Amino acid sequence: MVVHRKFVGKIPEKLEPKQAAPLLCAGVTAYSALKQFKNPDKVIKAGILGLGGVGPLGVLIAKAMGHHVTVISSSEKKRMEALEHLRADAFLVSSDAAEM
Repeated sequence: MVVHRKFVGKIPEKLEPKQAAPLLCAGVTAYSALKQFKNPDKVIKAGILGLGGVGPLGVLIAKAMGHHVTVISSSEKKRMEALEHLRADAFLVSSDAAEM
């Protein structure tokens, strides 16, 4: 099978196509939604619902755009990943009425 390294953008030589595929799918999905709110003069507060497939890339892209990011999850299990690993600004548990 022939894989072309240039169809959406240039894929770096060090990145295997199987590693690039999620970035092109989930990454484009997250970026497309966030780019409409890009405003260099104003920090936007973005909420990312869940850290499943698209969620982590959504957090990373939103932070790279300079947004204030809150991750909303159904339980505490993803708090450390959201705040420490992905550097979200805040974390809310959707089942906690007081937080919401």
